[in-house]
Amino acid sequence: MSVALAARASRSRPWPRRALAAIGDPVLRGLRAVALFVGLAAATLGHALRVRTWRRTVRAAFGRELREAGVRALPAMFGMAVLIGLGLVSQALHWLEVAGQAGSVGRVIVTVLVREIAPVAVGLLLVGRSGTLALVEIGGMRAGGQLRMLETQGVDPFHLLVVPRVAAAAVAGFCLTVLFIVAALLAGFVAGSVVGAVRFPLAEFADRVLAAMGPAEFALVLVKPIVIGAAVSLVCCFTALTATGDPGRAVARGFLRAVIATLLASGAVSMAL
Repeated sequence: MSVALAARASRSRPWPRRALAAIGDPVLRGLRAVALFVGLAAATLGHALRVRTWRRTVRAAFGRELREAGVRALPAMFGMAVLIGLGLVSQALHWLEVAGQAGSVGRVIVTVLVREIAPVAVGLLLVGRSGTLALVEIGGMRAGGQLRMLETQGVDPFHLLVVPRVAAAAVAGFCLTVLFIVAALLAGFVAGSVVGAVRFPLAEFADRVLAAMGPAEFALVLVKPIVIGAAVSLVCCFTALTATGDPGRAVARGFLRAVIATLLASGAVSMAL
């Protein structure tokens, strides 16, 4: 009855008010969602930095999520790194040698691989693994009433499900990115040596890459993967906790949001550093 009365009252409004409502309602919903997400991110960071948050159950959840997001993602990560190393690093070595610009190989690889491709590739890998898993698990627990059961048992679902998941994604993002860069560089160097595009030893190649990295690049390797991993996990947890309706649509919506968050976080950190 109340819904019918509200719809009737809405139809009785003058058309300018209806037009303003049609414009303002989506804007207000978007601002409310942004405020909730910022609050969730701030609360997660604050609780993650508290020692008393990391009780035995939370530490166990962190270890479980770290194995899922980091250890079990290693085969896929190494596969992606080898493919990118073969397609990018080896080609850069070859064509820079042909163009007589072999001295610029370090700067090119650092700009393309270290600063942009590696963190984004790892972020997308986290979206496909831990992000999707968070959407399915937390969304299923919310739909099945298990979150309320945890609350009635005195367990805070936020501490148990969100904080360790976000922390594990941040740590896994950093570790996987470092391993990704090393694997891609090795694969590209080996491929370039096989085809004859590289005429210097591995130590010299590593020196050229390291010489092209300044303080900003080292800071970026540390900061960007952590920010991307935390953003992916936060977006997926937020979507799972606030979703209504069909769970399948919530998973698809969360996946798309996580991909967009990966690209936005990468661009924001790149501009900042």
